[in-house]
Amino acid sequence: MTNIRIVEGSYKIRGKDTDMQGLVFPLVEEFKVGASGGYVTVDGAAVNGFPDRNIKIKVAGPEGYEKVGENVKTTNREESDAEIIERIRERFDMLKDMTKAVKKGDVRAMIVSGPPGVGKSHGVEEVLDRYNTMQMLGGGQQFEVIKGAMSPIGLYCKLFKMADKGKVVVFDDCDSIFQDELSLNILKAALDSKKKRTIHWNTDSFKLRNEGVPDQFNFEASAIFITNLKFDKVKGKLREHLSALESRCHYMDLTIDTDKDKILRIKQVVADGMLNNYKLSDEVKEDIMDFVDVNKNRLRELSLRTVLKISDLAIAFPTKWEAMAENTVMRRA
Repeated sequence: MTNIRIVEGSYKIRGKDTDMQGLVFPLVEEFKVGASGGYVTVDGAAVNGFPDRNIKIKVAGPEGYEKVGENVKTTNREESDAEIIERIRERFDMLKDMTKAVKKGDVRAMIVSGPPGVGKSHGVEEVLDRYNTMQMLGGGQQFEVIKGAMSPIGLYCKLFKMADKGKVVVFDDCDSIFQDELSLNILKAALDSKKKRTIHWNTDSFKLRNEGVPDQFNFEASAIFITNLKFDKVKGKLREHLSALESRCHYMDLTIDTDKDKILRIKQVVADGMLNNYKLSDEVKEDIMDFVDVNKNRLRELSLRTVLKISDLAIAFPTKWEAMAENTVMRRA
């Protein structure tokens, strides 16, 4: 693939036209003129700081870029802190919108991938709780969160109990079901692309008879999987299992991949009021965030949960919370 260097051109990042002069991209398609002007199409996934897809860079004409061959390496663009925060905020806004679509049944299933302790579960449950409050009077639980390990027959029974249209089953860090072939086959049937989704249990079971669960039923509900796994990074037999599930779901990567991303996400959530219920002065809250930032490489977990743990210590031990945090949330040097 031929690489090009932008001589004069721009690309819209977070709603703002950004100068692309000097950046090198793999060329996808030569200059064209569209409804909004001229552009050249390049591979944005090859350059850090751009969407993981082909993008159109606005140029006045073919003279807006030059071919430099394959030997000239692509250049990376460093995102500003403000851009990272906005990127992550957009992802979590999309997560809420997608959760609403799952609840309405417009989207059958969704996988949410991101590191632990960044608010994945909270974003999903916040939306579903709102629907649950509105609909509980209509009868029955509208969503259920499943955590931890689950057997295939336990999964079958749970799906039966939550099979009605409008209900949502949330699998939160329940990754063991991805590695069990029988569980995966049950999920594949539950999330099939056919209009009618029938799940079968083809072996005799005392548990099913005892709980009044039939050996087949139609599943009309929706599902959300919340996981720390990055599906595209997994290899081996598990990858085949995940591919089968991924093909039946919308896959949302929250793009929080580095410690810098995590710190900025934490700062964003704290700034949005996460610690408002804590009776701490603004100065102490600022000290807590400074403590997390300075010691991020030694924390047992760089997450929102760690911030809450340290805030608990600041309430319990106002004069020595830093020493307490050093011994409870940090690894030994």
